[in-house]
Formats: sequence, C-alpha cells, structure tokens
Amino acid sequence: MLTSKQKELLLFINDRIKTDGVSPSFDEMKAALNLASKSGIHRLIVALEERNFIRRLPNRARALEVLKLPESTSAAAARTNRKFRPSVVDTVPSRADNDTIPVLGRIAAGVPIAAIQNEIEQIRPPMELGDASLHYALEVQGDSMINAGILDGDIVVLNRTENAESGDIVVALIDEEEATLKRLRKKGASIALEAANPAYETRIFGPDRVRVQGRLVGLMRRYN
Repeated sequence: MLTSKQKELLLFINDRIKTDGVSPSFDEMKAALNLASKSGIHRLIVALEERNFIRRLPNRARALEVLKLPESTSAAAARTNRKFRPSVVDTVPSRADNDTIPVLGRIAAGVPIAAIQNEIEQIRPPMELGDASLHYALEVQGDSMINAGILDGDIVVLNRTENAESGDIVVALIDEEEATLKRLRKKGASIALEAANPAYETRIFGPDRVRVQGRLVGLMRRYN
C-alpha cells in the first residue's frame, strides 16, 4: 500500500514519461506535489524504488522507469468499504481464550506501509506472555530486519505499549499514516528508525512524528 504522496508522485512521473518521454526533474516533482524541499521528493523516490514501483536507469540524467502502478483505488475500496486508519493496536481480542492473541494484519520490514488493523486470525504463541490482552501479533512483510533474524512471512509478537528504550525493535507509526517494524534509536531530540539490513537506510524523524505502537517480545515462524 502506498501513501497518498507516494501514489501521487508515482502517477505524476508515469504521466510525464508517457507525455514527454522523460521523467520530470526534482524541481518539477516538488512543485507538482506542493512540497517545500527536494529532500521530501528524494525520500518518496527512495520509497518507491525500494518497493519496486520505479527504478533508476544508470548513466542517464533524469532517468526513471515506472515498473508498475498501484492497484486501482476503486478495487481497494471495494475490499475495505471504508477509509483505512492505521491505529494498529486498538483492536481488542474477540475471543474469550486468554491464551490466544490476535494477528491484526501485516507490517512492513522494509519501506513503511500501512499496517492493517483488522483481526485476521488468532494464534497461540509458544512463549509465556502473562496477560494475553496486552499483546498482539503482525505478519512481517519485507526483508529489512533479516540481520535481526526476522524474515519475510514471520509472525512478530508485540507488547501493546507506547514506551520503548533505545535499541528496542518496535512497531512505529510515522505521521499517523505509515507503520513499520524497525529498531528504535534515540538520538538527542530525534528518533531514528534503523533497519537490520544494509540495503535500507536509517530514517530520522522529530519525536512528534513517531509514535510507538508496540515492542517486540517474540517471534514465530511457519514452515510449509
């Protein structure tokens, strides 16, 4: 799932390539999206590139290629039938079994994506959690945490909390819009979200832009 700005930029790039045969400049992208600086465009480009929506063509200026477009908004709306809000920890377990916890959807271990807040199943974690109502689980999508032993398709078990220490692996909600699984580092007044894969860059935010939604306490892996 793309954010609104990522989708807007992707469609703008695609339209310009179709019209002019060349991708727009950063200044043109900045003006089209009404952003204050080109650094915002750079972050969007990196996000689209890492999620394989675009790629940069080597040895050519202003050379971007659109690899795919997002599915139609109408198709997504038909599935959800409502506007999504990524408050991933608000769901209360719907079953009376105190040993199970809800799997609330998927979380990005890569470029941030919106985490799905609807319960999709209940699981019985192999570890002792204490009060199961204080925990939830998410299925990992992506490979940015592989050096921390977290693989694509794993189930991460999280303590419902808004507090985390520097070095904890957390679900972080960015700008109330995107959720991602990363290692949190406190750097002065800033918050760094650090991948465990050198292919992904560390992203740094002001403290008012990041809200912890859970702290990693366990991991489950399924084998076919």
